[in-house]
Order: sequence, then structure tokens, then C-alpha cells
Amino acid sequence: MKKIISTLIIASTFYSGLNAQSDSKTPEEQLYRPNYHFTPQKGWMNDPNGLFYLNGTYHLFFQYTPFQSVPDFGRMHWGHAISKDLIKWEQLDPAIAYDEKGAIFSGSAVVDKDNTSGFGDGKNIPIVAIFTYHDMKKEKAGEIDTQSQAIAYSLDHGKTWTKYSNNPVLKNPGIKDFRDPKVFWDAKRKQWVMGLAVQDRQHFYASKNLKDWTFLSEFGKDFGGHGGVWECPDLFPIKVEGTNEEKWVLIVNINPGGPNGGSAAQYFVGDFDGKTFKMDDLFTKQLKKEKVVWLDWGRDNYASVSFDNVPDHKRVIIGWMSNWDYSQDVPTGKWRGSSTIPREVTLKRTKEGYTLKNIPVSQLKNYEGKAVTKEVKLVSDKKLISKGEIDLSKAVIDVDFQKMTKGVYTFALKNSLGERVIFGIDNNKQELFIDRTQSGKTDFKNNFADRISKAPLAKNHQNATFKIVLDKTSIEIFFNDGEKVMTEIFFPNESFSELSLSTDTKGSTVNFTAHQINIK
Repeated sequence: MKKIISTLIIASTFYSGLNAQSDSKTPEEQLYRPNYHFTPQKGWMNDPNGLFYLNGTYHLFFQYTPFQSVPDFGRMHWGHAISKDLIKWEQLDPAIAYDEKGAIFSGSAVVDKDNTSGFGDGKNIPIVAIFTYHDMKKEKAGEIDTQSQAIAYSLDHGKTWTKYSNNPVLKNPGIKDFRDPKVFWDAKRKQWVMGLAVQDRQHFYASKNLKDWTFLSEFGKDFGGHGGVWECPDLFPIKVEGTNEEKWVLIVNINPGGPNGGSAAQYFVGDFDGKTFKMDDLFTKQLKKEKVVWLDWGRDNYASVSFDNVPDHKRVIIGWMSNWDYSQDVPTGKWRGSSTIPREVTLKRTKEGYTLKNIPVSQLKNYEGKAVTKEVKLVSDKKLISKGEIDLSKAVIDVDFQKMTKGVYTFALKNSLGERVIFGIDNNKQELFIDRTQSGKTDFKNNFADRISKAPLAKNHQNATFKIVLDKTSIEIFFNDGEKVMTEIFFPNESFSELSLSTDTKGSTVNFTAHQINIK
């Protein structure tokens, strides 16, 4: 949850009609709503919260102001959506509403299979949500201990929730930024562990019953990015690719301080002994060189956290596809906020360090339809997709470069209005880039298109792959199987219909396949 700012409070009756589209859509609402990335039907959305899987259904909760398209931090809710496959989502009524104790800020949810909380009724597994209460009355009075941690439980798979009568379960010790609890079951120690964002570092707590919490340790004072407040943490175990060795990954979102401005997500790799998170020695050397290790180098992936209880021990994350630099100004009318494509993460180790790879979940393939496949010998400028071949407002494109040389390889998404999004790889400077300065509507905030986003590479490449996930108003680039990722949004006045590739070198070969995404 972002640092608090004042917003206009608009009184409204907001529970009715959330499952119906607005009768008076503006052209912007029609033009800019994604085809298959989740968005609220109306109102404001930011951080994903309370992610879990149970009995064939994925649950996505999120920070939600139902009655206006800018955040009301004094009356924040948890919104709710469900999916059978992580791709096609159905929005439900708001799940947890603000009350006299405060607004409902970010947090997590766990499937309490053993009923450690005692909330179960003998028939239904309790789902326990852990969230931050934010007390606006205290904030307006100038007090700093405005945030505390609370819980609620559900016995009907997250449809309805009962708040614990003895909330809060973790009181504020006198700290201004004290929020966003991410809780998981530590099976080895038979305890629940809470990671909490506290100013610009991480605190850990433990509990046997989700009600009584004990402080364990602190991490992060001297490591990683500190350009802004830390938010929305996540700690989880993961196997190193090709081994049986287990490491722990700590994701910490930061605002501001991102690599290309505004909010972003960083991560750390190490070990967790049930009390303390300690960075791995190889990762420590890597961090000294890189200073910050970023999950996504684009400007529009924030608050990425993972789902609880996913089958086959997969680790799936999803983020808010926006940036606090301009999120309240994007030109989408009566709704604001969208989610990234859900991504499966894996951990790769090389002699240089660790990479938390992330690629789109495999379920996206189930929606792939018509395919266009081509092999291209690059000379200068080549049109890869012509208008009418593939609808580029809902497509996945796989590109395989062979025999690359030093030079710049530039893709361009274009429409008939001359608008474009430019992206690619600069083998001279050893970096990826996205340029949305000519992408259409950009003047709603002066820092939306004030720079070209860049992601450094460790070397120039002779061979490389791109997976490009396109929606109406977004691009997600997964370079070399997700070793480097960039996510950005844009707002063209007409959907992009052509894709070209140009280079200032000769001799390279490109094999690519574009798949239509068929989803309604």
C-alpha cells in the first residue's frame, strides 16, 4: 500500500452493480480496457492481496476503492476476483470493508488446513486473511502509530469474511510505516511466519495460531534499494534449477526508487532458519556489484507477491501493472488499475549470481489460437506482422535471434495514426529498452513518457529469445526465458496493428511465431 496522500472522498452507494459494466462508458474506457489482463469493472485497484488457491479456484484479492477511480485511503477495501486458470477472471463483490478501526490495507491470506487458528467449524477449512488496519483519524491527528495488523476468516472459500473480535493481533510499536503482512506456513518449524514492511526494512514475526505474534528478527538496513519505503514483501523457499538445493527468496517492493523511476520490485536470495533471513554468500557478492537486484526492469510491475497453496509446489506471482508516479492519472475513465499476467518463477544460479526467472503461467497457452510463423534474414527494416494477420491487441509472440552481432535490434508496434511503441536489444550498450514516448496519449502526467526505460545485460548476445505478451495497452517482455523482464503500459488512440523489426547490422536470422490469444 502506497504512502498515504489526501484524496477527495466521494459519498456513494457502491456495492450494487459491481458485476455489471457501466451503462455510460466513455471512449477511453472502451479503448483502454485490456482484453485479458484483469481490471476492476469500475473504481480504483492497486496492490494484489490475499492470493490463494483452493479446490480448483484461484483467488485474487486487491486494494480497492469501489466508488471512485482514484484511491480513497481512508475507506480502502479488499476487492475479490476468482479464476479457474489464472487467465480468465470473474470479479465478485468487495470482500473486506473498512470499519471504525480503519481502512483495509494490503496483506495476505493462508489456507489454514490444520485449523491452527481455531476458526474452523469441523466441516470447512478456514481461510485466514492477514491485513493492515490504517487509522485515518490518528493520521489526521498527527500521530504516527496509525497502522496495525489484523485478521479475518472465511468458511465459504473467501466469499464472506468475519473479522476477529480481538483485532489487532499485532499492535503498532510507534512506527509510521508498519504494514503489508505476508504470512506463510513454515512446515519445518511448525509455525506461521509473517514478513512485514517496516519503513525501509523487513521485520519477521512468528505465531502458532495466527493470533499471537512474537518478533523474530530484522533484515535489510544495509542491503538493496532504499530510495523509498519498502512495501508488500514476500518470502518463500524455492529449489535452485537443476539441483535439489533449496534457497529462500525475499521479494520487497519499493516506492519510489525503481530502476527507471517510481515504484518497482527488488529481491534477495538467501537462507531462512525459522528466525533470521541471511543472504547467500554468492548473492552478497552479486549485490555488491549490482547494488539492487530487480524483479522487473519496466516501469509497470509493482507489489508482486505469490499465491498460497498452488498445486505441484509451483510459485506463481502477480503484480499491479502500474506505477505510483502516474497511476492516479492514467486516462481510463471510471476504472483504474490492471494486473500483470500471472508468472511462474524459478531460481537460476550461475557463477555470477542468482536470477529469479519469471515467465507467463503455462495456462496462457490454452488460449493460443491462430499462429503466424516466419523466418527472416535481417537486412535493415522488416515488417513481421502486417495489419490483419494477427490482432496485436491480444497476442503472444516468440522471437528467436540467431547470429546476432554488435548493433541495435529494434521492434516497433505501430498504428495508422503514426503512434508507436519501440523496444528491443542494443548489443553495443548491452541493454534492453522500451520507448513509449510516441505511444499515443502521454500528456496526462509529465513523467509518464519522459524517458526510455532500460535494462542492463551482462554481455552482448549472439543468440537470444524474446517472449512478448501483448494486450491492448501493455507489453510484457520476457528475455531469454525470463532472465530479464520488462513490463510497461501505454495508451494509443488506436490499437496497434503492425509489428516491424529493424537493425543497423547484417547477417542475423530471426525465427518468430505470433499466436492470437482467443479470449472473451
